[in-house]
Amino acid sequence: MNTHRIYSYSIARVYPLYIEKAEKKGRTRAEVDEIIRWLTGYTQEALEAQIEKDINMETFFAEAPLPNPSRSLIKGVVCGVRVEDIQEPTMREIRYLDKLIDELARGKAMEKILRK
Repeated sequence: MNTHRIYSYSIARVYPLYIEKAEKKGRTRAEVDEIIRWLTGYTQEALEAQIEKDINMETFFAEAPLPNPSRSLIKGVVCGVRVEDIQEPTMREIRYLDKLIDELARGKAMEKILRK
């Protein structure tokens, strides 16, 4: 897998894909935003600003104001790889988000997705 390519994707490029995936399964943009805010600590306004600035995923996670300490509870497989086994920090953050969006699309309750 070419991780450099994934890092260079902008949050503005992948965000609509997360929304589309959620909405296809009857979930909402607001739920996607809640997941991203929970994971990163961005406020809604800051999240929207980052999307508008069209920054890449590496920068998006590097600038996250308060990464949630409970994100280490995220376990499972994304793209054939166990997220808890990913050593590279930025890739692990990207896959955490992918996993949470997958859980949302599968109909999991927000309370469980946000590890409450």
